[in-house]
Amino acid sequence: MPDFPPAANRGVRAAGVPESGATIAQAALVVVAVLYFARDLLVPLALAVLLSFVLAPIARALRRIGIPRVAGVLAAVLAAVAVIGMLGLIMGRQLAELAVDLPLYQYELTRKLASVNASGGIVERAQEMLRGLAAGAERAAPQPAPSLDADAVQPLPVELRLPDPKPFELLQNVLEPLLYPLATFGIVVVLVIFVLLYREDLRDRVIRLVGARDLHRTMAAMDDAAYRLSRYFLALTAMNAAYGVVITGALLLIGVPQPMLWGIVAGLMRYVPFVGTIVAVAFPLLLALAVEPGWTMPLLVLVLFAIGEGLMGQVFEPLVFGRSTGISPVAVIAAATFWTWLWGPIGLIVAVPLTVCLVVLGRHVERFEFLEVALGDRPPLDPPETFYQRALSGDGDALAEQAEDVLRDKRLSAYYDEVALPALALAQADAMRGSFAPERLTALRARIGALVEDLEEEVEDDLAPEVPLTEQEDKDAAPARNEIPPPPAVLVPPGSAMCVAGRGPFDEAAAAMLAQMLRKRGIGAVAAPVDLLRGGDLTGLDTGLVRQAWFCTVEGGASVAASRYLLRRMKRRFPEAQLAALVIGAGPDSKLPDALRTEGALAVEGALADVGRVALRLATAAENKVAAASQ
Repeated sequence: MPDFPPAANRGVRAAGVPESGATIAQAALVVVAVLYFARDLLVPLALAVLLSFVLAPIARALRRIGIPRVAGVLAAVLAAVAVIGMLGLIMGRQLAELAVDLPLYQYELTRKLASVNASGGIVERAQEMLRGLAAGAERAAPQPAPSLDADAVQPLPVELRLPDPKPFELLQNVLEPLLYPLATFGIVVVLVIFVLLYREDLRDRVIRLVGARDLHRTMAAMDDAAYRLSRYFLALTAMNAAYGVVITGALLLIGVPQPMLWGIVAGLMRYVPFVGTIVAVAFPLLLALAVEPGWTMPLLVLVLFAIGEGLMGQVFEPLVFGRSTGISPVAVIAAATFWTWLWGPIGLIVAVPLTVCLVVLGRHVERFEFLEVALGDRPPLDPPETFYQRALSGDGDALAEQAEDVLRDKRLSAYYDEVALPALALAQADAMRGSFAPERLTALRARIGALVEDLEEEVEDDLAPEVPLTEQEDKDAAPARNEIPPPPAVLVPPGSAMCVAGRGPFDEAAAAMLAQMLRKRGIGAVAAPVDLLRGGDLTGLDTGLVRQAWFCTVEGGASVAASRYLLRRMKRRFPEAQLAALVIGAGPDSKLPDALRTEGALAVEGALADVGRVALRLATAAENKVAAASQ
């Protein structure tokens, strides 16, 4: 049975953000200012946290094989420092070799551009156009007035020459650019060691800072989140390293100079979304254009990166990580832009890992839930809320798209139970508050009715009752199993089951959904408006043949007294039928189901799965009664 929220709680709860707009703006400005002005401190801290996530599984593995904790942490950190240092030396050596050969590459690129220009003159015409625009701008610019003093003395050119630097100054000029990166690297190493050694203490302090209603569950959740993040970052680092090795080998076979440099760059750029691929392929492509007179090598480079990125993004990453990293695509772009603006190239590399950490923090700490809502890839609204929002906006295509997405994995009855019927409860709650203008209410009802009609051709894969029969019900239905064809054969003729809507604005939609589900289970059901109870037959059908009559209502659409009155009229209208009621959105304090039971109706509270069980039982009993009477 779907879990309908109580009427008082059917709104969309805010995700833990401050309610005041001024408070939000002030908090955002303070956070951005701290991130920007304290970047010299925060960049090493962020790098240390991310590196600790990568090294934590290694340190735990060393601990499991008997190595003491401190020794294991130091061994893991020293191994990482050795790898990073080796990569830095390789990149420095390859860059030095590249700098020596740059004049040759520049000449070859110039020659190729000249050949392209000679073949079509495109470059030359573009240059002429730019020169013409520049000349026009110069002519349009105001010219300075000529000097009246014809004998004005022209100034003499002055050239300043600095003295040759002393040996100490020369050494300072060489070492000074290296001091900041080396100092940052040293701080990161020290922070990583302390984070790995005192990670439980840091976890407890974070819990103390953010608070926790349930300390045990919060600690377990954060431990699980840290464990998952460690596995994710370690696996991501291993995959990016393997990708860099493959790219290095392939570029070596193709003949691109400095393949190890571009392999390392390609592995690092795998941390950067979208832009990383462009950066990784740009430099090898330019070198391929400069090295070979022809076009074979550049095309091979393009094919290599196209295949490599396709395999990584569509095969290996989904296989290892699942469907996604938990970040929405818009958040990925926004995070890359934001962190690059704050911290430069380092921010671009750490943007996605930091955003993943923020999403996990929002998922496990209630106070930061807004981070998951803003950055995560989970839908911000529940499926019933999404259904209701799209129906309100009149977006029929979006409603149909949502139905198709749900129906790929679930049956139509499950879609109604989990999405459509709870959405009717949300709509009814707004109708009770008087939120609808008459024309908007009419349009909303028409949109829901059109969706139900569009789903008429959907097939139920499993037509058996979703809820198991009790032992007595199974015994009562046993004689009929050999006599009545199984669904979807017609158990009873059309019109034998009437689904009568109540007086609420959305009761007709509930009746239409119920009738549709009964028809798919082999029961000839017809949806009828409440006007049917005022007399007359529906579309020429003899209401005396009705064997089960369903009263369909959404909680709050009418009072309990009015619903009981309609049920009594149904009893008089269909004297030979078994009465039943479908109540949508009945909360634990609702009196409507019990009130309908006192009128002799079988009350089912809000689930078509239960309706299927009850309706099949009633149809079986009716067929047995008809068969017995004919004998």
